[in-house]
Amino acid sequence: MSEDNLRWVVDASVGIKLFVNEEFSDKVHRFFIQLTEEIASEFYVPDLFYIECANILLKYTRRFNRPLEDAQADLIDLNKLILKTTPTSDLIEDSLLLASVKKLSAYDAAYAVLAQKLDLPLITADVHLARSIDWAVWIGDLDF
Repeated sequence: MSEDNLRWVVDASVGIKLFVNEEFSDKVHRFFIQLTEEIASEFYVPDLFYIECANILLKYTRRFNRPLEDAQADLIDLNKLILKTTPTSDLIEDSLLLASVKKLSAYDAAYAVLAQKLDLPLITADVHLARSIDWAVWIGDLDF
């Protein structure tokens, strides 16, 4: 894999697939293997990534009776990932503007703004976000 493909902004729709079995979970596992196999790999997230993942795990607990203990164990593993985190407070003004222009949630816009600021691609499992942002890549389009 080229060095250009080792640095990404990752949104929660991708990160959560490490812990719950959803479409493209297999691709996400192969994608995240880069963190352990490629010394130069770097994945970036706004700090809201963690609470978004916790909320998704909570939804699985409530909707699908997934044990809360599993969600708690997943959060421990999530915290073990070596992700470079940016405070959301550094992104909110630009996120509000981008969200307004592109008709996104402020949450999704925060990922896009971070990617833009770092001049990196954003990887997402959200088709709407991928179609709305030129620098976003839909996980379904990647070959792993």
